[in-house]
Amino acid sequence: MTLNIVLIEPEIPNNTGNIGRLALASGSHLHLVKPFGFEINDTRLKRAGLDYWQHLPVTYYDNIDDFFNKNKDKKMAFLSSHGNKCHWDIPFEDDMFLIFGKESVGLPKSINETYKNSLFKIPLYSDHVRSLNLANAVSIVIYEGLKQLR
Repeated sequence: MTLNIVLIEPEIPNNTGNIGRLALASGSHLHLVKPFGFEINDTRLKRAGLDYWQHLPVTYYDNIDDFFNKNKDKKMAFLSSHGNKCHWDIPFEDDMFLIFGKESVGLPKSINETYKNSLFKIPLYSDHVRSLNLANAVSIVIYEGLKQLR
């Protein structure tokens, strides 16, 4: 069973490195959509990904259109604080794509509007928290998916 982690325009190399390590540990495939807020050879990315990056299945895309053109027939779920459904309700399937936005603003508004029926959120139980760290959010969703698929 494989899940696909998609990061749209990630900005923080440490998050991307940690998510890469998570992808490898969970048997997931990492997809990175440019532009990035860092260089792919950034030492912070490599430090967070440790020496695992060389073993990681990762696919790079030039932009959002490139990603959607190459994966238009794939089953997808989009994670956003604007979602109306909880991540527990994602109908997980093998080879599903789980799409996450950039750290500063999340998914583009156009994606939230276009895919509103496939938009999910991780519930937050405090009014003092706007969002979770991206690497933490990806971890929560990936392991929930693995739990449901086992």
